Amino acid sequence: MPLAKALNSGLRKAMEDDPKVLLMGEDIGKLGGVFRITEHLQRDFGEKRVLDTPLAESGIVGTAIGLAMAGFRPVCEIQFDGFVFPAFDQITSQLAKLTNRHEGALSLPIVIRIPYGGHIGAIEHHQESPEAYFAHTPGLRVVSPSTPNDAYWMIQEAIASKDPVIFLEPKSKYWQKGEVDIEQSAAPLHASRVVRTGTDITLVGHGAMVTTLLQAAALAEGEGTSCEVVDVRSLSPVDYAPILNSARKTGRMIYAQEAPAHVSIGSEIAATVMERAFYALEAPVLRVSGYDAPFPPANLEGTFLPDADRILEAVDRSMAY
Repeated sequence: MPLAKALNSGLRKAMEDDPKVLLMGEDIGKLGGVFRITEHLQRDFGEKRVLDTPLAESGIVGTAIGLAMAGFRPVCEIQFDGFVFPAFDQITSQLAKLTNRHEGALSLPIVIRIPYGGHIGAIEHHQESPEAYFAHTPGLRVVSPSTPNDAYWMIQEAIASKDPVIFLEPKSKYWQKGEVDIEQSAAPLHASRVVRTGTDITLVGHGAMVTTLLQAAALAEGEGTSCEVVDVRSLSPVDYAPILNSARKTGRMIYAQEAPAHVSIGSEIAATVMERAFYALEAPVLRVSGYDAPFPPANLEGTFLPDADRILEAVDRSMAY
């Protein structure tokens, strides 16, 4: 099924399993959301469990915090990545800190769904990658599926978590189809996973970039270079074991992301790999990313966002060491 349908099915299963799960967001009820992720859920579960909210992201998250304190498990939809910033204070100053403020006596099982990233030809505030802001904030869990199967299971596991989860959905992959195993999850919520084995160099990324890494790996194989690909899946906490094991095996690593490189997820993972696997590396860890500039108009997004060619150029640089 498409990734969007997998998310819809995962939300439906979570709501069937737990009557305390409710959905909140702009146009998520009768419309089913801009990307139709919540299609038919209000029809089937009613307006008290699938709530169309005012255009006020701070109010959505603030209300969800109160509902969580009352025993509910709210799932908030932020319509587009760039719209999350009006709720930034509620997320980083309140949601992330309240459990610590109560010395662990209070749980806030809230999921904030954020469609993020580029490749949809949209305008300003609709194609951003704000993941580093939230991964930097203690008290938040941050995850991003890259496949329909992961989307189906990870949304359920995020909802079941007792902690707040920022759930980043690669919107450019909403229509990408893949097999979904409805019987068993492929990996725990916070596990990195090797999705392609190789021997010469490790390619690491998250979200939509995993598909691009797999494309680059297939092209590199035709040129005689064997690439291993690791899907990070969880940006906070990061499961470093598969990443480090792969880097030690191949001796080379590239991290690719749509977000700018400066103070990013790729920066942190690259630094950690060079700290923990330094003597196994044959070359420095390289990063391929969006540029350190605001996201450009749609006709320039193909230049701004990393593609297989830019990743292959980094592969050549790494192999030259």
